[in-house]
Amino acid sequence: MGKILKKILSFSSLFKVLTIICLCCLLLAYLCPFVHPSTFWVLPFFGLAYPVILVCTLLLLLIWILARSKWALITLFILIIGGKLHFRMLAVGSEPEVLPTKEQSFHIMSYNVRLFDLYDWTTREKYENRDSIFHYIERENPDVICFQEFYHQDKPTEFPTRDYLIKALDIKDYHERYSHKLKGRQNFGIAMLSKYPMIAKGAVVIENDDDDNYCIYADIVKNTDTLRIYNVHLRSIKFNSDEYAVFGDELHDPNIEKSAVRIMVDKLRIAFPKRADQAVTIIKHMETSPYPVVICGDFNDTPMSYTYNQFCKSLTDAYKNCATGIGSTYAGRVPAGRIDYIFYSPSLHSANFKIQKEIYSDHKAISCFIYK
Repeated sequence: MGKILKKILSFSSLFKVLTIICLCCLLLAYLCPFVHPSTFWVLPFFGLAYPVILVCTLLLLLIWILARSKWALITLFILIIGGKLHFRMLAVGSEPEVLPTKEQSFHIMSYNVRLFDLYDWTTREKYENRDSIFHYIERENPDVICFQEFYHQDKPTEFPTRDYLIKALDIKDYHERYSHKLKGRQNFGIAMLSKYPMIAKGAVVIENDDDDNYCIYADIVKNTDTLRIYNVHLRSIKFNSDEYAVFGDELHDPNIEKSAVRIMVDKLRIAFPKRADQAVTIIKHMETSPYPVVICGDFNDTPMSYTYNQFCKSLTDAYKNCATGIGSTYAGRVPAGRIDYIFYSPSLHSANFKIQKEIYSDHKAISCFIYK
């Protein structure tokens, strides 16, 4: 081990340069939650790359510790500066000693269902995937479920979704908003289904140049408790097939691959500030709520982002509160990690946070129990 370390440290100048670069990147990642993306457009990319930067920093720290170098103290100091930010990716929550009963709590689920795989051209697999989503939801049996990328076709239809779920879950009320309709009475958007009455419904007007990102809300009453629940789908990145192929083995032409990477960077650069502005608008609306709030959905941003920070400043992240480990909710080809959340007012509590194990969409369903 000693000989190997000596050989490694024979390149100590190189390791010092690598350490400086890595620590600078880590410091920039620390700034991401607090600086609006439009201020310095490159900054959010460091937040996106934070897990990789952190792992590299920890490896360098180990090397300098083994070498008994002062660089270990410098590296450790920069890591300590990050403080609680490091625990945004890692949850160390715990379940309450006394779990609430079903009557005392709202069982809330959020699920980006990717149109129930409507455009899977293999008809048999299309129906199988949709039915698998149905069966999972039926097993979990939530009180309130918030859908993103929801699809519903007006009757008559050979691909029923909303009507089936209303009957299967004994839904009493629902709220939906669709971005547009195509031929055949097809609707695409977001929806909220509830087993309990909605005494008020509405939508938050957010900047939306994609025509498919929305925020809706409903005041839902269960027994004597009323919650205002928001369902959000913030600005998507909208990678196409060539851009997703960068993360696989499909692209073999270097010129096409370089072009795809440039387009991806440009799409991310545009999306970061859009989501940040949408988050600020939603927070302002939530501050006017007469009831405790729960907000869930597809936020399309990581915990080291400005968008996430707008919500966690005044709300509690249910995953961090009652789950343990590093959660990942995005199941697509881009390594995005946890981008679906359930937040709630400080006056509320959470228990039994769950991330779906099965993969039927490019997102996994998330759910938990919310109670007073």
